[in-house]
Amino acid sequence: MIGTKITHNAPATGIIKYWIGRLLLAVLGWQVGGQLPQDKKFILIGSPHTSNWDLPIGLAFIYMYRLKARWLGKHTLFKWPYGLFMRALGGIPVDRSQSHGVVGQIADEFRRSEKLVIILAPSGTRTKMPHWKSGFYHIAQQANIPVVCGYLDYKNKVANFGYTFVPTGNVKEDMDRVREYYKGIEGKYPEKMTPVRLVEEQ
Repeated sequence: MIGTKITHNAPATGIIKYWIGRLLLAVLGWQVGGQLPQDKKFILIGSPHTSNWDLPIGLAFIYMYRLKARWLGKHTLFKWPYGLFMRALGGIPVDRSQSHGVVGQIADEFRRSEKLVIILAPSGTRTKMPHWKSGFYHIAQQANIPVVCGYLDYKNKVANFGYTFVPTGNVKEDMDRVREYYKGIEGKYPEKMTPVRLVEEQ
């Protein structure tokens, strides 16, 4: 079992959230694994994303590692009165209908920050789509930071992360390795899983 000691150089959260995360995962019967890189800044992607349960379980998972991370969420999640709670959990509202410039803004934020971790769900929605959104890739490439791949495997009730890479610009080769990492992982609703593919590969 992961201990209370901080084992990374990224932003850290408090001990109370650690115990909240540990308790929730224990009650739900989840196991955790993986090791964070020693980088102070990175993007943590989570996949598959097929259920509202992904948010509380995913947050509990990162709390176990004493990791303080921000996450981007649909702007409608931040309406009163729930918005205050969502922001307290590290949420950043994003209006997908006005996405122009978001990649550059987040890349700039990474360049300005000494320590920063942002969680993204590349599928962008709980509904099956033709491909992942490529924002995470371009943000990491522009900011020259690594991408850490994480997953919630509902089939085996395992939360894990491990494969880490810095985008090279060769999208196909980079994504081939990402696909290999996610091979066999199942979301809560497998029929809603978006293929691990970027539009740039087509």
